[in-house]
Formats: sequence, C-alpha cells, structure tokens
Amino acid sequence: MTERKKVVPSSPPADRRREQGESAYFVVARGGKNASLPPPQHGGARLPTLTPRESGHTLARVPEVLIGFPRAFVEFKDPADDSQVFRCDLTWLTSRWACIYGSGCRGIYADRPHDGCCTLGAHFADAADEKRVGKAVKQLNSSQWQYKKDARVGGWVEEEHPDHVAEGELPGRKTRVIDGACIFLNRPGFPAGQGCALHLLALSQGRDFLETKPDVCWQLPIRRQFRTVTRTDDTTYTEISIGEYGRDGWGPGGADLDWYCSSNTEAHHGFRPVYLENRAELIALIGAAAYEVLVRMCEDFESRRGAAMRHPADQK
Repeated sequence: MTERKKVVPSSPPADRRREQGESAYFVVARGGKNASLPPPQHGGARLPTLTPRESGHTLARVPEVLIGFPRAFVEFKDPADDSQVFRCDLTWLTSRWACIYGSGCRGIYADRPHDGCCTLGAHFADAADEKRVGKAVKQLNSSQWQYKKDARVGGWVEEEHPDHVAEGELPGRKTRVIDGACIFLNRPGFPAGQGCALHLLALSQGRDFLETKPDVCWQLPIRRQFRTVTRTDDTTYTEISIGEYGRDGWGPGGADLDWYCSSNTEAHHGFRPVYLENRAELIALIGAAAYEVLVRMCEDFESRRGAAMRHPADQK
C-alpha cells in the first residue's frame, strides 16, 4: 500500500474558524424543503493540509484541467449584513460539475478507489459540528452502518496524531479512521451498499444530508473563505468568497492526489449547474437572501455569449 505522507490540518490563512464533493452516497435528488434550511450557526469546515509526496504528482495522468485558467467573479453586498460582501466564482458555480461517487469516481488515492474522498476521515469544524453529527450517529443501526460495533468499542471520533499537527496548533478532532478509511464509509459488499452511512441515514429519513454529515463533507468541493478588506478610505468590510475547492485547497500535497474531481472532465457532466444542483449547500453557506442574488448573477452570466470564462472542464 502506498505510504501516506504527513497530514497537517491547518486552515488556509484566508479561512476563518467559523466557516460535497460530497464524500458520500451517490448523487441524490432533493425536495423543495431545502430552501428553508437556515445558515448553520457553527462552522470552520476545512480539509487537512497535505504535504507533497516525494514520488511527485500524478496530475498529468488524468483528464484534468490545471489551475490558473481564466475565471469570472461577481461581488455583491450581503442583503442580510451591510458589513459583508460576497465574492463568488461564476466560472465554478455555473459549471456542470457533479459528484460521481459510485459512477466513475476513482478515489483520491489509486490504491483505495472505492473510498472517494473519505480515506482521511472528516475533520470537525468545531464542537457544534461534532455534536450535530453525534445526534445522527445515535440514529444509525447496524443495517445502515458497517462499523457500528467497532464504534461501540473504540469510539467514532479520534484526535489527530501529534505528527500530523502544524507547529503551534492543537490537535483537531475528526472521524476515526478504521481499515484505512473513515469509520462511516461502508465498504463494497456491505448489504446496504457502499458509501457514507450518515448520507444513507439522511436518505432513509427523507432528510437532507446537510443535517447528518460533518460540515466539510457536505461543503466539498465548494469552498468558503473569509478575509478582512481595507478600502482606500480606511474603512473595512468582511469579504466572503465562494468558489471551487480545488487541489490547491489541500495544500502543497494536493497536486499529489492520484485523482480529484473538481476540475476533472469526468465529473463535469451534471444535468444542472452547480449553483442549482447545490442549492441547499449554498443557502446554508450564504443565506437565502444572498442566494437569490447569486442566482440572478449566475443566470446573467450564463446568458452571455462566448465561453472564454466558462469552466474548461465543461468543454472537453
């Protein structure tokens, strides 16, 4: 098995600690109730920062578009808070990316193709995130969760290994890794099917998986970042950017992932653009009022002629 290099779970500098690829159970259709989901009151969803592997990256071996292509952004004031401005990546949000777990996803590591992006486990944003997931865990039964007995014995949460913690930071809490992947990942051959047990729970209860899965799992590969911007008149505002969680979001080792979906042509065949297909996630991230503005901006962008700033993975 390929050795996993050190994972340092530090948030990128622009991320604030209160901040889908869906690492889960196939692509699902949602009901209209999603529009009423309130923005979460917890939050710093983040991925671990990966360090490069000595063997070098594998980017050239997959049908993937390299970062650095032209993008179109729109900025608008948050209708719910005058002190905040959204900066949204229209190129990403109007792309036809879709989660293809179970339908072509190769997994981030070649020696674990059935894991999707669940190999490393999920880092909790904060205590509230962990508590919310804990409520869902109590509702899982053994027919839905392959590792339920193991969780009873050894728990389903673990702290990061000291060797995986950035200097000056405390170990984060995350879902336990067992048999090489997240404890909630049902493996191939499990009677209920492979995929995330927490996602399966949501489907079985007619709920949205935003309610049952860790923040980072339902947000990926949508990325929310915060920064304070100072205007030329010395006034400030909070910029909230919404965009693509590409390989670079994983840190220097992101280029070494054996496969990654966000700019991969194989994953850009969705029926609807990201801003519509991931409506519930975006409402939870920016609020319902801001989402309405975002939809208008995306529709206007889509109506324009030319493809110079369209996502190139859509055009392959």
